[in-house]
Amino acid sequence: MNFEPTEMQQQIAQMIRDFGKTNIQPYVIEWDEKQEFPAAVLRQMGQLGLMGVLVPQEYGGSGLGYLEYVTVISEVARICGAIGLSVAAHNSLCTGHILQFGNEEQKQRYLPKLATAEWIGAWGLTEPNTGSDAMNMKCVAHKEGNEWVINGTKNWITHGKSGEVAVVIARTGDIRDSHGMSAFIVERGTPGFSGGKKENKLGMRASETAEMIFDNCRIPEANLLGKVGEGFIQAMKVLDGGRISIAALSLGIAKGARDAALKYAKERHQFDQPIANFQGISFKLADMATEIEAAELLTLQAADMKNRKVKMTAQAAMAKYFASEVAVRVANDAVQIFGGYGYTKDFPVEKFYRDAKLCTIGEGTSEIQKVVIAREVLR
Repeated sequence: MNFEPTEMQQQIAQMIRDFGKTNIQPYVIEWDEKQEFPAAVLRQMGQLGLMGVLVPQEYGGSGLGYLEYVTVISEVARICGAIGLSVAAHNSLCTGHILQFGNEEQKQRYLPKLATAEWIGAWGLTEPNTGSDAMNMKCVAHKEGNEWVINGTKNWITHGKSGEVAVVIARTGDIRDSHGMSAFIVERGTPGFSGGKKENKLGMRASETAEMIFDNCRIPEANLLGKVGEGFIQAMKVLDGGRISIAALSLGIAKGARDAALKYAKERHQFDQPIANFQGISFKLADMATEIEAAELLTLQAADMKNRKVKMTAQAAMAKYFASEVAVRVANDAVQIFGGYGYTKDFPVEKFYRDAKLCTIGEGTSEIQKVVIAREVLR
């Protein structure tokens, strides 16, 4: 397999670097400290085709594949993990769910607005009591005439308050029945649908994470995605692609931390020489380079398999698990290389360190990835 970046990938990477230098980098610390979600920047990125990477051109998207998508997410995250997270969640979860399981009318209605970021998307699976235990969800939907009525709460939702449209998985059957959940499209402004508490997070602070609350929220029957009872199965397939997103996000954060540490190690002098000359530092840089390379290869392998429509449940989980743990290790070593300066907000590695941890938790913890991998290995 040849995973050398194509000319298209190189152009995308350069476009993001140029855009980020002016529109993201100068504001990273301000957004982080204020926990400000810069929706306007995402809309600008929509105009560049970065919010509908996988959406076919007939629906207003870029019509690209997963290898290009990995480039997009990793290059954005290399600048700011929080913005990378928002771009990833919008592309792979809400937009990806409608793209994969929506009917033609739903695709025509929603994808053009999502692909341009005229509308920002959210995706609701997790609840206060059901993180990894999604089949125990309490959010319910029942049919009344030609409408569905949704009641319950979702939490840890990216764009839970600001998203203009959400895909929501609610229980329509028995608890713990994998065919007892269904997926629905809910637009912001629908009576009974509101945003709740916004989380005060350790990292990824410029990416909004909030509750979604449903109180007798009525939506038309036409907003059901697929068939009744398919919601959980759909969600698991969406998460296969979502794990590639988080692997790419982790990869970008690791590269950003590595870049900063490498630059600093060459510039910082102690005992009349760059600290990069000392074995204790150079070995850390060697470990970073090796692990990043391995994480990238796993991520690209999963992306290639996704492009070819080959089953890649294990490979996506491996990529997500390994890359997210690598991001944490690389960011930790980057702070160590910076020493005391790495512990301050004057240098970028402190933020990469805080941002990296979420990658081992979101869209399935590292422990859940091991469960998935083990299940596939033992088949």
